[in-house]
Amino acid sequence: MTQLVATEPTETGSAAFFDVDETLIDMKSMQSFLDFYFEDPARGLPSPWQRFQRTVAGLPREEGNRAYYRLWSGQKLSDLTRAGRAWFEQHIQRPGFLIPAALDAVHEHRRAGRQVFLVSGSFHPCLDPLASYLDASEVFCTELVEEDGVLTGEIVRSRIGEGKRHVVEEATARYGLRPDRTWAYGDHISDLPMLTAVGHAVAVGDDPQLIRIAHERRWPTIAVDERTDTEGHK
Repeated sequence: MTQLVATEPTETGSAAFFDVDETLIDMKSMQSFLDFYFEDPARGLPSPWQRFQRTVAGLPREEGNRAYYRLWSGQKLSDLTRAGRAWFEQHIQRPGFLIPAALDAVHEHRRAGRQVFLVSGSFHPCLDPLASYLDASEVFCTELVEEDGVLTGEIVRSRIGEGKRHVVEEATARYGLRPDRTWAYGDHISDLPMLTAVGHAVAVGDDPQLIRIAHERRWPTIAVDERTDTEGHK
């Protein structure tokens, strides 16, 4: 968990929780960063992500998430932090990296004085540069075990599925949030625990399962090329 220096919120007890991959950015950060860090095009091999996908095919999402972080065993966290900044600087220059509708929503929540939290199964090297760029208040993501600055490949806690609901509960208790003044944005059915834990849920993108539930519950939905107002309406 990383707390960042951000503009002091003015609307007490109010916050917006944003999933990151394919909600705020147009890619899967874990996939992209793995290839950025390890890929060697000169060898002509499949990308590290493609090789990883073959090894976890058929595993439950939580097990695949843990297997991913074992790939980083032996890596220095300081090296990953530097690489994360370089990865972010490369992508932030590309139009479309930040999804316009979600970026609009972040700005509207910030202007309204609400805290903005990033919630992701990804990890700090990818997420901290984005959080700083967006002036987010805090990052809740997968926390990794390290010994003397070197990653062991194990994780402290996961932030996917029910882990995202726990984020909302944790932040609500710590910051004294009012449930009726909380928002959450997610693009995948696995974000449902987070979306159902807030007062105002917004479904981003076109995941069929999530969109079906959003329609049933009359949640606002936004496509990646739409603009959204502060309340999450089209």
